[in-house]
Amino acid sequence: MTTARATTAATRIALVAGEASGDNLGVALMDALRERLPDVRFCGIAGPRMRAAGCEMWESSESLAVMGLAEVLQHLPRLLSIRRKVTARLIAEPPDVFVGIDAPEFNLGLAARLRRHGLRTVQYVSPQVWAWRQRRVRSIGRAVDLVLCLLPFERAFYAQHGVAAEFVGHPLADAIALESPVQAARERLGLASGVPVVAVLPGSRLGEVTRLGADFAATLAWLAERVPDILCVAPMANAAVRERFEAALRQHAVADRVRLLDGQAQVAMAAADAVLLASGTATLEATLIKRPMVVAYRLSVVTSLLLRTFGLMKAPFFAQPNLLAGRQVVPEYFNADVRADVLGPALLEQMRRPDRAALEATFREIHLTLRRGASARAAEAIVGLIASPASVPVMES
Repeated sequence: MTTARATTAATRIALVAGEASGDNLGVALMDALRERLPDVRFCGIAGPRMRAAGCEMWESSESLAVMGLAEVLQHLPRLLSIRRKVTARLIAEPPDVFVGIDAPEFNLGLAARLRRHGLRTVQYVSPQVWAWRQRRVRSIGRAVDLVLCLLPFERAFYAQHGVAAEFVGHPLADAIALESPVQAARERLGLASGVPVVAVLPGSRLGEVTRLGADFAATLAWLAERVPDILCVAPMANAAVRERFEAALRQHAVADRVRLLDGQAQVAMAAADAVLLASGTATLEATLIKRPMVVAYRLSVVTSLLLRTFGLMKAPFFAQPNLLAGRQVVPEYFNADVRADVLGPALLEQMRRPDRAALEATFREIHLTLRRGASARAAEAIVGLIASPASVPVMES
């Protein structure tokens, strides 16, 4: 990728990052942009790490932490109010470029309005448009000048539809070491060697833990009956998530068998023989740490009904390791199949799977494919867009 020449004038970049994962992506992007544009200024919707790095925060990233179609509808008035305020502010004081970081349901609508006023717009992290609601690709093309993709197959999908996109790699693949020794991780957590260990991640959002926590706790109870010496570690994203999951563990009488951690998700996964987790970014982390896993996903009744009724789901898998491998390499379970008598046997099988070396080799290939210096590549693409001729306002048809 050719390095674009930075302009001499101070550059102003607007960022809108959704929740904790967006905050992490955003702060790494800010650092990479500062290397290329030393006088750059940032503003927008940010998390605590972005704010600490110097982004002028108008709203917190946590205000956008909503998932699922039905769930979004519940928060729609508040989200629309935030978007109107941010839109008006950016139109009144146009930045050199607007970068939406994840949170596509919020960011793409905002980007479309800004682009109609001639602002350059970027979406960093493609929505899973290749998996469901594929017709959105047309509106994405109208909303943004460029999509920065984290997964390799996304660029080809956009190319088929004439939308400018670049595969930059995934920052997690850059941050996570190619090797994740079990013993070193167990020593960090004070866990005995030679004992079976399972890491449990019921989700980072309260809604996820509400939907999955009881079944995950029941699964651990099922497993403890069959593997009496098992150790379970459960990294918790925040206090609210911890409280909800603790209640589920007490309900199923396994609270004394599970060690709750404040954060430390990657260490917990590295220490484990297998991982039980909610679908999401954590599944990619487990892939990069190269651990067998069982992935679960449960949506609200309304969201599930909409997906089935309108045939919106197109991808054969929802778990990232399966999507990236192009085949099912780990078990994944959805909605009604998320229960102890299904998850328990699957998790036990993952702990004991005989082809572990082959699975780790597959995960290593994925890791190398994604390890491309994502933040630097994303920054290069954004600086190149800033240096290009200004966008022509895109009018609604």
